[in-house]
Amino acid sequence: MTKKVPAAWAVSSLLALCVAVPTLAQTPQTTPRARAEAIVARMTDDEKIALVHGLFPPMAAGKTANALIPSAGHIDGIPRLGVPIVRESDASLGVANQVEQRKGDVATALPSGLATAATFDPAIARAGGAMIGSEARAKRFNVLLAGGVNLTRDPWNGRNFEYLGEDPLLAGRLAGQHIAGVQSNRIVSTVKHFALNAQETGRMVADARIGEAALRMSDLLAFQIAIETGRPGSVMCAYNKVNGDWACENDFLLNRVLKRDWQYPGFVMSDWGGVHSTAKAANAGLDQQSGQELDKAIYFGAPLKAAVDSGAVPRARLDDMVARYLTGLIATGAYDAPMPARAQAIPYARNALVAQRTAEAGIVLLKNEGQILPLARTARRIVLIGGRADVGVLSGGGSSQVRSVGGAPIEIPLTSGAAMSFARYTYHASSPLKALRAALPRTTITFVDGTDVAAAAAAARGADLAIVFATQWTTEAQDVADLALPDQQDALIAAVAGAQRNTVAVLETGGPVTMPWLAQVPAVVQAWYPGQRGGEAIANLLTGKVNPSGRLPITFPVAASQAPRPAPVGLDLLTSIEAQAAANPANATAGALPSFPIDYVEGADVGYRWYEKMGRAPLFPFGHGLSYTDFAYRNMTVSGGKTLRVSFDVANTGKRSGADVPQIYVGRAGSGGPMRLAAFTRVTLKPGETRRVTLTAEPRILADYDTSLPGWRITGGAYRVALARDATDRTLVKTVTLDSATMRP
Repeated sequence: MTKKVPAAWAVSSLLALCVAVPTLAQTPQTTPRARAEAIVARMTDDEKIALVHGLFPPMAAGKTANALIPSAGHIDGIPRLGVPIVRESDASLGVANQVEQRKGDVATALPSGLATAATFDPAIARAGGAMIGSEARAKRFNVLLAGGVNLTRDPWNGRNFEYLGEDPLLAGRLAGQHIAGVQSNRIVSTVKHFALNAQETGRMVADARIGEAALRMSDLLAFQIAIETGRPGSVMCAYNKVNGDWACENDFLLNRVLKRDWQYPGFVMSDWGGVHSTAKAANAGLDQQSGQELDKAIYFGAPLKAAVDSGAVPRARLDDMVARYLTGLIATGAYDAPMPARAQAIPYARNALVAQRTAEAGIVLLKNEGQILPLARTARRIVLIGGRADVGVLSGGGSSQVRSVGGAPIEIPLTSGAAMSFARYTYHASSPLKALRAALPRTTITFVDGTDVAAAAAAARGADLAIVFATQWTTEAQDVADLALPDQQDALIAAVAGAQRNTVAVLETGGPVTMPWLAQVPAVVQAWYPGQRGGEAIANLLTGKVNPSGRLPITFPVAASQAPRPAPVGLDLLTSIEAQAAANPANATAGALPSFPIDYVEGADVGYRWYEKMGRAPLFPFGHGLSYTDFAYRNMTVSGGKTLRVSFDVANTGKRSGADVPQIYVGRAGSGGPMRLAAFTRVTLKPGETRRVTLTAEPRILADYDTSLPGWRITGGAYRVALARDATDRTLVKTVTLDSATMRP
């Protein structure tokens, strides 16, 4: 039986809130925290209360004398003290404008988070963050709700595409760099959603259950690394419960882990609609109620003032809430860098190249049998089939949706479902068909929409090569029903492959899909949601202008049954309740959805670790990705003791320049546990070039979390170290001895 973290921890850890905390940054004059406390000391109680709850602009008309930009959030400033107005925007993949709240306002759309993760390149993650942060400032936003780092625990999660995969080291490092890039513009980035928001089905009522050690070694480690790397001004807590308490009033998560153990100095904001109480939430560590109109009450308005007056919430706690908010603004530079009075010009053409480079580095070549790719120059007739490849590339839905430069050639409002009010089925105007025609002007390239399978097969038969574009739309607030491609696209691919042996499948999906046709198709390209220059990126990769270098940040299962859970937990229950409510609306009770548990039986063994632990061979493993050139690893040496270092040569033995992603996996010899990704890098080499690389293992990956310390414990002894191309590669394995060690939580 999995040991559970206690559902509620003593409020005694509230004392940790009132002691001195370290700072996010320091000026020669004073620390951000000290400066914040000096400002708080000059405030009235009403001014303090005004800063700890924020408006949701679409529902807040007449609630402020200041202009409301249609967006995610707004908090008035205090002019007499120099406290700035805060305007917040959704922003994981660009400055969001989901259902065109701001008419005509466009922004640069990055590829999905999984595409960024697939680059295995912190520099690319940082560049993407810096780009969207610059656009946010130009649009007069100073807080971006970016920095999604929730680990992929289930392949059907509708929001997987926003995040950075299943491994805590990879996700934490890239999220941290993305945050740092955003904040380089002197605005605040969040890190979110803290914690265990691992599915969208019932996300407002689900209770995520897991033992403390397992949680610390997986999802919390990803957050910890992201916070250490990016130093975000704010943390956004999640909708769901964690071990019995709502994440936004969870003393264990907010007080014990975040503020005491990690000494986090910034502020905790709620997710929109994620607050359930006043005194409990404040005492548990929530600092600000966001989007107050989406909660049942303005818990941090008059009720909080009354709670402070009665002593239910200590006055020192209110002061700490406000000081943390100001610390986040001051330390990131947002406090002292006023927003422009009006929107500024944005170099969209330059920014589009950031999106394109991310897509090109993140697209994964899954299969290339017979080296069918890059496209043969002798192919004079190519047919593109399906996926609306004539007009654009697919985008994921929800709060991360960007209305991209160039417009949306396809935009279909939803008529039902949990995402109906804020998501649309949307394409970016970047046509793979147009891009391929431009890249191959001497080739006849035609398009067939694929709705008629027989016609598609006939078109493929009459061509030299067929490229089938298959899509799977996913969105926040809803999980996919299964991992099959929707709308009979599996049958379409199989029919085309049966008619044309030179068939390439290009997948634009929110995560893994099953591939019953894989044996028939010689080449498969995982393009994710490739962003506003996705058509150009796909064309460059297919034609060989760009050598594919992406690696899977998420395991692709053979079937959903291989994953720890074969379908969203609670889906049947919620579907039944919704059906009953629709059949008997007079008896339906608003907001009466029951809470239900999700037992994360895999514990810390998320993703590829689960497959190794259970002895299950995936369709494609974490870390997998092919290239148009070849790489060799040579002269591997490993040193141990206090620090694990691995040195080796990487050689490009092929005929093209390309990038490789060496990965280091480590496991304690004889433990029986799966090996863990402990280090990685991205190396770009010319043909014939060799480079010596040294990687240092992240010590917390080598350790286990020991709740009795409490802290991290490396057990001294022998460890197996694999220099690998993916999570299943054990071609080069050495053994090294490590010293015993302990580390703070």
